Amino acid sequence: MALSCERSFEIITERCVRYYKTEESGSILEIVFDVMNDVSFPMHNFAHHYLVPAVLLSSLYIAKKENEEKFQNDLHEVEKRAKNVLPAFCGFYGTCGAAVGCGIYMSVATGTTPLSKETWGLCNRATAGALTRMAELGGPRCCKRNTFAALQFMKKYTADNLGYELAVPETITCVYGKFNNECLKNNCPYFNEEKEETR
Repeated sequence: MALSCERSFEIITERCVRYYKTEESGSILEIVFDVMNDVSFPMHNFAHHYLVPAVLLSSLYIAKKENEEKFQNDLHEVEKRAKNVLPAFCGFYGTCGAAVGCGIYMSVATGTTPLSKETWGLCNRATAGALTRMAELGGPRCCKRNTFAALQFMKKYTADNLGYELAVPETITCVYGKFNNECLKNNCPYFNEEKEETR
């Protein structure tokens, strides 16, 4: 993996660990925007495939008061699996890596394997539900838009199926449209021209 891509994954891990260790952690978006605002983190990059499950896991384990050793181990496992989801999965394979990230998160959080019975479908429905939401928004690609859609979908999905409330806000405003030549602008639910800013 190229050095710039490796650095993107490192940024996510660093921010998630710091977020987990904060006694009064706030919205998941604190991590997401902190990562996305880093000058080393590109507009489009398959590191988003790791960002989604990493921040979901962080929020869940804070809510569960999970011990740090398990958090660190499971975050590493999420990263390892996310690196198997290749760049441009959305267009070339028909499934956005951020949606696959939802399945990765759910499988790690529930300890699901290919032989699991009760939770196998739970993980696949996580990916399917997030992907359906992204498909409804349409293309072309936007790693930011799909990240936001995945997080919002998984908030309700996690509450309904695991019984924990994730720190995902009801409203998300994107400030990255000017960096995306394919931005849907007013056709994107997260677009707000007044909030656009440089980084």
